[in-house]
Amino acid sequence: MRLGRGVLLAALLFAGPAFAQPHNLVLFVADALRSQIVDETTAPDLQAVRRDGVDFRNSHSLFPTVTTANASVIATGHRLGDTGNFGNTLYVGEGFADGALLAALENDATLGHMNARFEGNYLNEDSLLAAARAQGFQTAVLGKLGPAAIQDVTARDGTATLVFDDSTGRPGGFPLPADVIAAIKAAGLPDKPPGREENARQGDWKTPGTMITNKAQQDWFVAVAREVLLPRFKATGKPFVIIFWSRDPDGTQHNQGDSLNQLVPGVNGPTSLAAIRNASDDLGALRKALAEQGLAGATNVVVTADHGVSVTSKASQTSYAATLAYPDVAPGQLPPGFPAIDLAKALDLPLFDARGAALKPEAGQHPRGGALLGGDPKAPTIILAPNGGAEHIYLPGPDAKVLAQRIVAHLTTQDYVGALFIRDDLGPIPGALPLSKVGLTGAARTPTPAITISFRSFSTGCDRPEVCGAEVADTDLSQGQGIHGALSRQDTHNFMAAIGPDFKVGFLDPAPVSNADLAITLAKVLEIDLKAKGKATGRVLGEALVADGKPRKFKARSLTSKPAANGFTTRLDYQLVGKTPYFDAAGAPDRTIGMKP
Repeated sequence: MRLGRGVLLAALLFAGPAFAQPHNLVLFVADALRSQIVDETTAPDLQAVRRDGVDFRNSHSLFPTVTTANASVIATGHRLGDTGNFGNTLYVGEGFADGALLAALENDATLGHMNARFEGNYLNEDSLLAAARAQGFQTAVLGKLGPAAIQDVTARDGTATLVFDDSTGRPGGFPLPADVIAAIKAAGLPDKPPGREENARQGDWKTPGTMITNKAQQDWFVAVAREVLLPRFKATGKPFVIIFWSRDPDGTQHNQGDSLNQLVPGVNGPTSLAAIRNASDDLGALRKALAEQGLAGATNVVVTADHGVSVTSKASQTSYAATLAYPDVAPGQLPPGFPAIDLAKALDLPLFDARGAALKPEAGQHPRGGALLGGDPKAPTIILAPNGGAEHIYLPGPDAKVLAQRIVAHLTTQDYVGALFIRDDLGPIPGALPLSKVGLTGAARTPTPAITISFRSFSTGCDRPEVCGAEVADTDLSQGQGIHGALSRQDTHNFMAAIGPDFKVGFLDPAPVSNADLAITLAKVLEIDLKAKGKATGRVLGEALVADGKPRKFKARSLTSKPAANGFTTRLDYQLVGKTPYFDAAGAPDRTIGMKP
């Protein structure tokens, strides 16, 4: 009998881990949150995660530092060269919806068209959320239209991952199961989120934008998570993954009316600070709900931002476009579409908007949302896709190599250019570095840009340039409003932190990390099989995990292009952990925030 009890005890001890249920995950994305802006005063609940859990202080967004690009990275663990989500606005080639050549991806219908255009999954990679639900996890995503759906981009029928975004309950929104709708109503909530209303008011160069945050809409998403999803998921006894994509502070920072035509206070005014606090409060409410449901001890809470943020500058002393007058642009400032206007002038090419309508800048007309150059707008010679502080240029014709040299030669003379990158097969070209050096080549299904611009950035004068950074941008926002997209440190230095049973306590991680590391790290701790097609992946953040904890060695590196005829060079500062790169900033040191001397 003594031997039998020993054998039974040993069997139970060895069998225990095999039956342990994976932990849960709440991934909270605070859109456009700078690492250095978070402290006990601005964002106490965000700071609490950083203080009590893992502080990823050496964190990175991927370039271009825009939302859907980094949403694809967060979703899959692959850099943009694999996902092909090179920006919020992309050239998609022929055969797209309504004959369009450019697609703006912050739209559920457009994402569906992208899947149809590119073999059923335009990202060409499985996402963490898709892999989790395939293994029996309960999955849901709530928040901002566009990046929310990208987290499980092929789940569109409401029977797999539950998707709650701006369109929920409205025409074009993803369906929800009847019992979920009933639970929302039973909780006393409307069956659809409030619209952004006043928070969506952008204003113009004569009229300030919004002075309120996106609180009303985000309160609804938090309430759905607290009153519907967490009780529902707990009742099943199965592990879950919830992604919450907070539009604030991004949406408010873009539209804020605290700084009309002025670079100061920019995104540090009271409206933007209130938006940061709104995101922090939402995270605090979700953590409180986990505790109330008895789920906190079994749930990892990981926080990231898709990118940082800057102040929009519309200044240039070299741009032809800035010398013209437009009815909707402050005199002497850069209009939306200024790179296209300048290139059309320099190369003597006709200019069209993204839909093919001819434009005459000398008559006060300018592109908006993209531009086409060449004799035939149905077969343009040059296509420009604006992405705020970055611009993609596509050259679909047979003369791309010669044309790329002419374009780069022109761009190196413009004071608004911070850094230039050229598709590898079109170079080398003096003044530009290869796209492969910034992770923009790989197994992507979508067309790869021929040239990518990172626009100039500079400090507005405070003691922390990342907090008061400004950048030139191709945008219809006014000078003084929030923008991002550039490969400069105020945009690449996003907020990242984690807390929960699988993460170390009170640990400041000195190693570089990025949004590309999250999916594969979380797949490891949750024991999810996340398969990969492309090779441009992040790494497992083992140094931050209880099960590993070994420090990772890293080193800083720089790479500089050959100089253009006028001496312009593009320099890239980056860090390496093994072979995994982390891009800090790129450009001439006097044109880019974060460049080392």
